[in-house]
Amino acid sequence: MVPRATIRKQVRARGVGLFTAAPCSVCLRPRRDAPGIRLRRVDASLSESDRAWFEASIDNLRALPGLSGRHTVLGPSPQGPHAATTEHLLSALAGLGITDAQVEIDGPEIPMFDGSSEPFCRLIEDAGIEPVHDGLSPLKIRERLSVEGPGGASIVAQPREHPGGSFTYRLDYGGVPGAEGIAPATARWDGEPAVYRRDIAPARTFCLVHEAMALRQAGLFRHVTPKEMLVIDPGGQPIDNALRFKDEPARHKLLDLIGDLALVGRPIQADITATRSGHSLNHEMARQLLAASIPA
Repeated sequence: MVPRATIRKQVRARGVGLFTAAPCSVCLRPRRDAPGIRLRRVDASLSESDRAWFEASIDNLRALPGLSGRHTVLGPSPQGPHAATTEHLLSALAGLGITDAQVEIDGPEIPMFDGSSEPFCRLIEDAGIEPVHDGLSPLKIRERLSVEGPGGASIVAQPREHPGGSFTYRLDYGGVPGAEGIAPATARWDGEPAVYRRDIAPARTFCLVHEAMALRQAGLFRHVTPKEMLVIDPGGQPIDNALRFKDEPARHKLLDLIGDLALVGRPIQADITATRSGHSLNHEMARQLLAASIPA
């Protein structure tokens, strides 16, 4: 069994959405009645039925037109209100060992803050962490699982007999135009909250110069500058910014992987290795893990 934990008190923060540029806020509340992370939209303009709670589950994964694979969107139905860009918050919760929490979002998206999960970690620390007496069965698998995507992307999950789990991300652009200067790098997390907080949480989202230009032409990211979001030039250096870690892009990809795989709904007792994966492949591995999981 894995120890459960929630937060001690309610905390709130405001910001803007990365993709929508909309003002939005997030409120974290304790959850003691049942395990899991659940969310709901609380915009004043929504009806009571549209404010219903829904679980942070791969079953509630949604896609927005033109943005599939760029972030993790959750919602109770394809047509109803959704919560976009949930991965950094979910990663922070998983990274700090929070298994149970309630998340209220005012606006279409969770605030971007600085593009990392560090602001969410600070929120959780401000709230305090409270153990929940009952334990939670981890997700276990009997056999090796693998999923593959374009460009040599893959994720492998290896069964693990002893408690705990690990997540490894291998970043390798392999000569992708515009990314020649980004050296291959590997980032790893062994499940320790202190390691997550120090080595992974501060890593910020990033994009390549040509990606940033294409997104701006599509009307996105016009409210942010390279000082607020990492834009990496062909030489591997950020424009008008500085890296927090030499391998910050690899660490952020690991951050995303942890958040996306949190959609299985419980800690994973397996060793996960991802190579060149993005949100879509992460989501597919979450589905495969659930389908192959040993009944608790």
